[in-house]
Parts: sequence; structure tokens; C-alpha cells
Amino acid sequence: MKFVVSSMELLGHLQAVSRVISNKNTLPILDNFLFSLDAGVLEVTASDLESTLITSLQLENADGSGEIAVPARILTDTLKEFPEIPLTFEIDTNSMMVVIQSESGKFTIMGQNAAEFPQVPQIKADQKQALEIDGEVLLSGINKTIFATADDELRPVMNGIFIELSGDDTTFVASDAHKLVRYKRTDVTSESEASFILPKKPASLLKNILPKEQNMVKLEFDERNAAFTLTNYKMVCRLVEGNYPSYNSVIPTDNPFRMTIDRVEFYNALRRVSVFSNQASNLVKLALTGNQLTVSAQDIDFSISGTERLNCQYEGDDMDIGFKSTFLIEILANLTTPDVVVEMSDPTRAGILLPATTENENEDILMLLMPMMINA
Repeated sequence: MKFVVSSMELLGHLQAVSRVISNKNTLPILDNFLFSLDAGVLEVTASDLESTLITSLQLENADGSGEIAVPARILTDTLKEFPEIPLTFEIDTNSMMVVIQSESGKFTIMGQNAAEFPQVPQIKADQKQALEIDGEVLLSGINKTIFATADDELRPVMNGIFIELSGDDTTFVASDAHKLVRYKRTDVTSESEASFILPKKPASLLKNILPKEQNMVKLEFDERNAAFTLTNYKMVCRLVEGNYPSYNSVIPTDNPFRMTIDRVEFYNALRRVSVFSNQASNLVKLALTGNQLTVSAQDIDFSISGTERLNCQYEGDDMDIGFKSTFLIEILANLTTPDVVVEMSDPTRAGILLPATTENENEDILMLLMPMMINA
């Protein structure tokens, strides 16, 4: 088989799918891209057994059809060195020889038998649930929650994004037991109630390919796998098995103390003050008195401390509460409104961070952070 393709266009697609390929593949064939040519369409597949990403390119100049596995690293490294030029690929599926020709050069790569490449998992028709979701909504749900997922080998259900579909809304939830994010969209609904846990790696793969997507994304899933179909990409991944903890039960409902503060000022102050926190605990203390917030941190071992005062609007009793600065900074970085609201009840219960204004009426976002003992 033979085809002509733009070097930059092919490289762009290969780099997108190559993120799937693991550094420690158990099967050597998984270090390859699967090239499949049929009716002028080139499909390129990459997999790590858990996740499979497929991209398609429409070719104007193509002859024949067939499949071959091509070493991923040498191909992408070669394409990176070309300017924007047409390249001719000639592939002999009998000898497994791949010849790449430019105007002035010729490069030969040895391919492998496509039959060794693992089959893409199929969504079972009798269990299948399907819906269409706006690419922007899906991207937003992943962006707002992925930072809060855990890396917990003992509780794999915490290592993904819990996606819950209902007739009223779609909810994305992530938590690592210290922080929790719940992101709801009322403009995406499902005919039937369903849920699944999307692992972190496929979620980050989607995060990379969704920004360019202009159309609706087709989502299909069964008990074991989920498939996301975009205009030029399709991703199939194995879901995390198990039941997600009841997240609503950990969100405190009675939070009488309420602080409204400029998000960027608060974020920058925390970044400065946290430099002086103990490296092991990263503890910062927030002291609320009247309409003033004092952010402080100290490391007794090195006799260093930092304090900064900020104006805020505060309704409630004077209060001192401690948080892990890295988590608090991360949460503020993932809220986008000019002001944020922090709701609290006492120094031993979780604080809730919310946007002070609603950017999108279909959006409801809540971030929760567990406090730390100040005298620890």
C-alpha cells in the first residue's frame, strides 16, 4: 500500500495518540502504532491495553489497503525533523518494510505484523448506555476535577473521576480524601441514571484532544469499558471497577461562617506565605477577625515565619483554621471567578470553597478541603 501525507499533519496526530504508549509495556507490540489504510482513510491506533486511542486522517493520494505496526518512537522522532512537506509512504505488508520518501531523501523502517496488535475492546450492546455531550462541557468537567484525584493503590476507585448521569444533571466528582471537587452541569442530562469511574490517564488524554473538538462527543459505556468518539479521534478505555464512596455525605450542609475574598489576592498571598511553612506539613493558618484575614506560616526548625494581612468580607465569629497550603493553592487555581466564598463551621470541619458569582447558569461547582490541626 502507498499514500502521500503532510509531515506536520501526520506528526500532530501521532503525537496526540502517542501519549497512550507506556514506557513499560508488557507486550513489545505496544511500542508501535497500528497503521490501517482503507478507502483513502488512514487510521492510526496506539494502546497500553487499558486505554486505546485511534485517530483518522483523510488522504487525497492513497493506493491499496492493509495494516502494519510501525515503531512509534523512531517514526515520531523522524517526523519532528521535517519541515512542512509531503511524504510518500510505501509499505510492503509481506516483507514488513516501510519506506518513507521525501523530495531529497529515503528512510527505511522495519514494521511488524498487525495481527499481533491487541483488538480494540467493544462496548457490549446489551449493557450499552449512550449519550451525546458537548466537548466543551466534557473538557470543563475533566479540567475542574482531575487535579483532585488520588494516587492510592489500596483504593483504586479514588484514582479516577466519578461521572454520574441523571435526568436532571451530570456530575463530575474527584477526591483524594483531603480535598473533594463536585462539578455539576444541568445542561447535560441522561434518560436513565448511570455512573462510571473514568481513570486518570484516559481523562488526561481527553484533556489533550478535546480543546480542538468543535462537535458533540458521543459517549458509550458498559460495565467494563467506555468509548468517546470525536470528529478525528476515538478513545476506548477500561473503567475503574468498584463503587465510588458516597461523596454527598462528607459535604457539610451547615456552614454559618462565610468569607468572601478576592481570589487572585488570596492565591498570591498563600504562595508567598507558604514558602515559610514547614516542608513536611505545608501548614498555613488563616485567622479571621472582623473583615480581615491574616495568613501565616512558620517553620520552627529553621526559625522562619511569614504573615500577610488581606481585606475580606466575613460573617461569623473570630476563628483560626489551618489548611495544607499546596491543596488550598491548587483549589484556588482551579476556580476562575474574581472572588471566592469560603464557608466554614469550626476549625475541625471541612471548609467549602465556592465561586462568588455564577459564570455559567448551567454550572454548579463546589470544592471542599479538610482542615489541619494548627498546633500539630
